[in-house]
Amino acid sequence: MWNESLDPEKGKKPPALKTGLTTGSCATACSVAAALHLLREESPSVVSITLPNSKARNKQNKTVELSINSYQTIDKGVRVSTIKDAGDDPDVTHGSTVFVECKLTAKQGITFKAAKGVGTVTREGLLLNVGEPAINPIPRKMIVEHLEEIAKKYLYQGGFTVAIGIENGEAIAQKTMNPRLGIVGGLSILGTTGIVRPFSCAAWIASIYQGIDVANANNCIHIAATTGNSSEAAIKQHYQLDDMALIEMGDFAGAVLKHLKMLSLDGNNLMGIKKLSICGGFGKISKLAQGHMDLNSRVSSIDFDHLSLSAKKLGASNALCEKIESSNTSIEALQHCQKHQIDLAAGLCEQALRVAKSIVPNSIEVEVMAIDRHGNFVAKATGLKI
Repeated sequence: MWNESLDPEKGKKPPALKTGLTTGSCATACSVAAALHLLREESPSVVSITLPNSKARNKQNKTVELSINSYQTIDKGVRVSTIKDAGDDPDVTHGSTVFVECKLTAKQGITFKAAKGVGTVTREGLLLNVGEPAINPIPRKMIVEHLEEIAKKYLYQGGFTVAIGIENGEAIAQKTMNPRLGIVGGLSILGTTGIVRPFSCAAWIASIYQGIDVANANNCIHIAATTGNSSEAAIKQHYQLDDMALIEMGDFAGAVLKHLKMLSLDGNNLMGIKKLSICGGFGKISKLAQGHMDLNSRVSSIDFDHLSLSAKKLGASNALCEKIESSNTSIEALQHCQKHQIDLAAGLCEQALRVAKSIVPNSIEVEVMAIDRHGNFVAKATGLKI
């Protein structure tokens, strides 16, 4: 039986969810275990690591423990692995085996490499140089600090080579935005806090930033931000856009708009992007029209009263407004309006455009397009000046 309280458009707050740990934290734990194995001939089953920036936030270092899955001797080094636990977040790497192949070197310092399953940067615009392994700065910093601390504690004068890998990472990467970002051969080692907070989707937001940066650095004049596969397919076909110009924003409209604003304010960035197309399902666009920056049903529900009020301003009768307010889905409300020649989709696209233009710099042309559940365009708003 249908339970309206579970309708994602009506919204219902989920129960408390479990946090997890990032691939960066996993790689740090494996690096610590590997160093102890090489320097002390120890093979701890559990290691503690300090999370990045925890002291600044909490006035004390915050540590977490991770279980070590295996130790394997390799040529002049050791391979140490752990199983990533992303908690209740829908992370594509949850349950994956993250490993580090670590070797001692006579020269001080830490050299990072990509092992099997971790990608290599091939395009400008990311935080790393072309040719570098896709291990982001914060995970690198975490590993360096932990290994330097171990070296100091045990009076070790040499350095380390750290190659990070993820089993089956190349296949998993096809489910992410990495190929579009120019990260080939596998996944990225991510993490800014060391913790995966359920449904915060920090990795997704980071990929949005990276996607925009890569497009900008590679002279993409027109980019399109979409809420899902159908909207992406529609806008790609409509404009014949290259994959690099497609930003899979999902529910995170605010990440796109605010990052474009940030780029325009950064004097070190030459803003080459001249046009932004936002394309999404009608329901998602209706949320953006109200100023919501996160379009997920956990955060923002379809507001049928707002749909009704918007339709009324377009000439809807009281009887039609009542039908809209009692609708089960946004598409049902839209269909009621279409039967009475009330262009609700166009009205909401224009409202959403005003929201977007209030954030994005005036140098960028913005348009908003809505699709139905079949991937067909139902409305478009453009040309608005604020």
